Amino acid sequence: MSKYVPKLSDLKKEFDEKPSVLKGNYSVQEWWDIPVEFRDGNWCFPGKPEVLEDLGFANPRKWAATDENWQLPAGWQKTISDGLQSRLKKYRSLKLFLDSCVRCGACADKCHFFLGTGDPKNMPVVRAELLRSVYRHDFPLVEKILKGFSGSRKLTEAVIKEWHMYFHQCTECRRCSVFCPFGIDTAEITMMVRELLNLIGVNNNWILAPVSNCNRTGNHLGIEPHTFVQNINSLVEDIEDLTGVAVEPTFNRKGAEVLFITPSGDVFGDPGVYTMMGYLLLFHHIGLDYTISTYASEGGNFGMFTSNDMMKKLNAKMYHEAKRLGVKWILGGECGHMWRVVHQYMNTMNGPADFLEVPVSPITGTRFSNAAATKMVHIAEFTADLIHHKKLKLDPKRNDHLRTTFHDSCNVARGMGMFEEPRYVLRNVCNTFHEMPEDTIREKTFCCGSGSGLNAEENMEIRMRGGFPRANAVKHVKDGHKVDSLVTICAIDRASLPPLMNYWNPGVSVYGLHELVGNALIMQGEKKRTEDLRENAMAGFGDGGDDEE
Repeated sequence: MSKYVPKLSDLKKEFDEKPSVLKGNYSVQEWWDIPVEFRDGNWCFPGKPEVLEDLGFANPRKWAATDENWQLPAGWQKTISDGLQSRLKKYRSLKLFLDSCVRCGACADKCHFFLGTGDPKNMPVVRAELLRSVYRHDFPLVEKILKGFSGSRKLTEAVIKEWHMYFHQCTECRRCSVFCPFGIDTAEITMMVRELLNLIGVNNNWILAPVSNCNRTGNHLGIEPHTFVQNINSLVEDIEDLTGVAVEPTFNRKGAEVLFITPSGDVFGDPGVYTMMGYLLLFHHIGLDYTISTYASEGGNFGMFTSNDMMKKLNAKMYHEAKRLGVKWILGGECGHMWRVVHQYMNTMNGPADFLEVPVSPITGTRFSNAAATKMVHIAEFTADLIHHKKLKLDPKRNDHLRTTFHDSCNVARGMGMFEEPRYVLRNVCNTFHEMPEDTIREKTFCCGSGSGLNAEENMEIRMRGGFPRANAVKHVKDGHKVDSLVTICAIDRASLPPLMNYWNPGVSVYGLHELVGNALIMQGEKKRTEDLRENAMAGFGDGGDDEE
């Protein structure tokens, strides 16, 4: 396990011995008196100078959060003040969220980082107060006059350090917003604060390096077009070795009906590559007329964690490619923030995509009217529609070696309202599925603890703490139903949940939904299959088992 994460025994000892709000015996200190402590495991390395220079971002330099002097630029207070003022004018939602909170506390215990750390500044209401207190000091007239009574405070270097710490202990998952009686979206506040911090060069390299890569090569990993093709062709060879079926993806082909875009982690990272293999098998199975772009080779959008302008720019590349290639519509893979950006921001950022057609499945004839504006369909609803119309030949017994549960990815669940389609698919491709407790799934789902660009090695302690509520829910079905497989539809989840499971629930593996689809598909001309896409033995499909050819 990472050197940046404590032993479980040390965490238990800390919980037993240290005063905590979670135990009702926290010290009498007010939240603003609690010092910020940067230590190994609770902060991310800042953006490298060359990354900032590549993006044209402010104040490139070498520094660390543990430094006494952060080398903030001259006039940084004015930069932040002017930046906040301009964003209050531009984004009505920000002003609404800052003005409407009544500190009722409904959100207080809903944040996974608060539940995992016990730090009151991780209560959503207090995290927002980190910005709101500065806003009250400088902007609303009445509160400027009554500063001593309004809880306002000056913008200082200590406040900047506090912002950097706690707005990078928010994954923008929006669980707190589900419980807020006013619908305040704390994620929007986090997004604005991170944008302000970037104005003075206070940032996170795990976010900015993927943004820089995507800006340069079209994907977060910095994979160039020829390497992108090579990686996928390598998966094609693996598929043929396992199944005897030769799938034939095309790249940058003009005139294809569908442009398929997925996170680059599905092309390069384990376990995402198995999900990619599932896509390729599915498309071959149904004879889909599709192409893959080596330029818009990324569905994810780390611009969402950087600035609204960068989010808009990175989202635009998908639509530019769709227009250049002359496709009818876009099919998107299993991703989180790609879908939140497309579903919640696309129309006002890059829309309308009126050069594309309203998506219609060429296999079932289903018109996806929910995608009438974005012209982009989620792979889970596309596959669910295929299954509903009995267009897939499936053998769920091929997944009998897996006992599954499903993790609702925050951005798809709360950002799109997609709850049932992936479950419908999962129930049709495997025989053993158990839900986690109801208050931990669907719109109340707990985050993986590593989203919004926090999936860094050096941040591992906070990730393990933040992911504890999700891990605890998995433990419930592991203990009660012997669940050993956690299925999800997000690339960040597929990257971050394996170490979380290894830490809290050893023996639980993480899968993409379409990996299990690929296991279950009965392909025309396939050879006898005894192994899944990971080359693990299928239950009952050895030399003595029966299988359909």
